[in-house]
Amino acid sequence: MADRIRWGIAGTGGIAAAFAEDLKLLPDAEIVAVGSRQRASADAFADRFGIAHRHVGYAELAADPDIDAVYVAVPHTGHCEATLAAVEDGKAVLVEKPFALNAAETERMIAAARQAGTFMMEAMWVRFLPHLTLVRELLAEGRIGTVRSVVADRGELLSTDPRHRIRNPELGGGALLDLGIYPVSFASMVTGGRLPERVEAVGRMTDTGVDAHASMLLVYPGGAHGVITTSLDARSANTAAVNGTEGRILVPQPWGRTSAVELITNDGVIRSTTLPQEGHGLRHQAAEVGRRLRAGETESPVVPLDETLAVMRTLDLVRERIGLTYPGE
Repeated sequence: MADRIRWGIAGTGGIAAAFAEDLKLLPDAEIVAVGSRQRASADAFADRFGIAHRHVGYAELAADPDIDAVYVAVPHTGHCEATLAAVEDGKAVLVEKPFALNAAETERMIAAARQAGTFMMEAMWVRFLPHLTLVRELLAEGRIGTVRSVVADRGELLSTDPRHRIRNPELGGGALLDLGIYPVSFASMVTGGRLPERVEAVGRMTDTGVDAHASMLLVYPGGAHGVITTSLDARSANTAAVNGTEGRILVPQPWGRTSAVELITNDGVIRSTTLPQEGHGLRHQAAEVGRRLRAGETESPVVPLDETLAVMRTLDLVRERIGLTYPGE
């Protein structure tokens, strides 16, 4: 593997731009190519970030011999296509969350990567932020004993325009895949990364046919509960709490670039830690890809592919409970 990881970006939207800006903070990474369905979009993005290679279509991007890894940042409905193109050409892939539209697509993508022996990881970027890294360390140290429940929410005031992607079922819109995946993934992270044994959910739909709001109860192996809400038309507290037999961990801003982490034990000890953060927070996941590629590994222990599949299966079960389906499924 070369000293510098050479990236290609599939997509030219806001998250792709944030990723491109954050890569400037990594001395061992560079962007060499961008791909879009439209030539004008690819050219504009490449001009903005000084990218040499511009491609029309994701197969053409994946075929670029100067790329080591592809960051898939296209709309949800295009994740599977762009990822499979990258895998077919032997490229490592970092796939923006949600990993795919559903578990069936996720299985195809993972199977293709494993058969090809290529690296693949979901871009659940918040897991790599300093404050969530600290949460994992506290749990691994047994500081709160056995986890009994996780309470987390993710709600924002998003566009009310019925033509916007977030309200368009043709593009995988709705609160669950864009916002709810954060607390669902968080709950998975702190309970062992397994599929819940039981999923209960209720939801409210928009006039366009996607979920505006959903509330979930997830029961994990061992008995821990996940209590989760998400919304695209109400800004909630956006907090997370992990409650255990020996104490609890509170994260006031788990989905932000930085947040305090409060450890409160049963004997009354309170520890609050806030760690520094630079940039948009996306460089940490890119650094993880580089570490794994140099080590010759094909996935990350921070976001294992089997756990990504378990999360997508959980979201499928929630969608089934609230009656959310997408065209073509």
